Amino acid sequence: MPTVAVRKGPLLYGGLNFPPQRPYIMSVDAATVRRIAHLARIAVAEAEVPHLQGELNAMLAFVEQLREVNVEGIEPMTSVMPMEMKKRPDIVNDGEIAEDVVKNAPATEDHFLLVPKVVE
Repeated sequence: MPTVAVRKGPLLYGGLNFPPQRPYIMSVDAATVRRIAHLARIAVAEAEVPHLQGELNAMLAFVEQLREVNVEGIEPMTSVMPMEMKKRPDIVNDGEIAEDVVKNAPATEDHFLLVPKVVE
């Protein structure tokens, strides 16, 4: 029996306020598992479908648990350690290795790769 997740109060995301949603069930059935496998181009044997269905439903249940965590007032972060990101000047240049880049190309001209024409 799948569980029903009920959100109490508004959903706050990036400063946007979304109204509370109706109760809903997040789960996948066997047909959805087959469709996901088809879209992902993964061969799934019929015997594996129930196992994968359970795995996907467990992941969705975990996502539902995460939705219940109060993150109001918590700033997004890029690391668990407070640190400043390394920055470099945004200067356009050739990298000073143009010769190395094209040295193995079959045909070049003035540091450009020459390729055969493919569009008439």
